[in-house]
Order: sequence, then C-alpha cells, then structure tokens
Amino acid sequence: MTELPKRKHTRLKDYDDSLPGYYFVTICLGDETLRLSQVGRGLAPAEAVVKLTPAGQIMEQQLFELEKRYGFLKIDKHVIMPDHIHVIFRFDGDSAGASPRPTLPDVVCAYKSLATRACNREDATPGRKLFQASFYEHVIRNEAGYLQCWNYISGNPEKWLEGYREEL
Repeated sequence: MTELPKRKHTRLKDYDDSLPGYYFVTICLGDETLRLSQVGRGLAPAEAVVKLTPAGQIMEQQLFELEKRYGFLKIDKHVIMPDHIHVIFRFDGDSAGASPRPTLPDVVCAYKSLATRACNREDATPGRKLFQASFYEHVIRNEAGYLQCWNYISGNPEKWLEGYREEL
C-alpha cells in the first residue's frame, strides 16, 4: 500500500479566523483536465495576461458572489491561474447578524461548493469534483505582509510564463 504524503498544516493554532482582518488563500484544482485560464504575453514584452476560460469565468463570478452571500466579506485582490486561484479576502467588522460568524474555512468551503455546482451544471457533469480537499491560508498581520501577498498575486502570471510552478 502506497503511503500518502503528509500535508503540512498551515493554520495558526488557536487563531479565530472569523475575526476581522485580511487572509491570503490559494485554492488548487484537483481535476487535472480542467483549465481555468490561459496565461500569455501582452503587448509589452514583460506583461503577462490571464485570459479566463468559460470555467474560469464561472469561478470568478462565484468568487464575487461570496461578497453578496457574506456581507462582511470583500475580495481585495485575486488571480485565476490555469490550475489554481489566489485571493486576498478582507473580513470587515460587521458580521451582518450571523451567529456564529462564518470562519475562513466556511467561506472557502461555500466557494468550492458553489463554484463546483455551477461548473458542473454548465458542463453537464454532475458529481465531478473540481478542487483539492485542502487549501493554503495565511493570516496577513501587517501592511508589509499585505503588500507581499498583493505583489505575489500580481506577479504570479509572469512566474507562470517563466515556467515556475509553485509547490503548495
């Protein structure tokens, strides 16, 4: 029997991730046949351009639907890459009457569910799983950390073109 790789737990022990703040999240596809975007060169030689596929358009639409679903949530920055999504979520102080207030994993779980359902409805593939079970999360603690995550998201298409594949 093949032993599965051990996953590194990235969550902060005893941290309440329903608190107001900024959260950097990476969500990876598990379905290797699905592509969310194509990354190519723009007009300027150093410019990388992301062109969303129909599945990527659904993913982006569902991402912004989260803002309607959770009044305390804002999407600060995102990029939809061919096989993963990076996003900075901002949780505001207003919980909009939710008790208990949804946590970051609750929000990501809702996103995965809604996006999967919408893509499968569009492709007539009921029951298909699109995402890996886990996701990467990082609590952004200060402005320097925020700028680092923002720049990482902005630079990810260029890194993709250079052949860099991130290990998550």
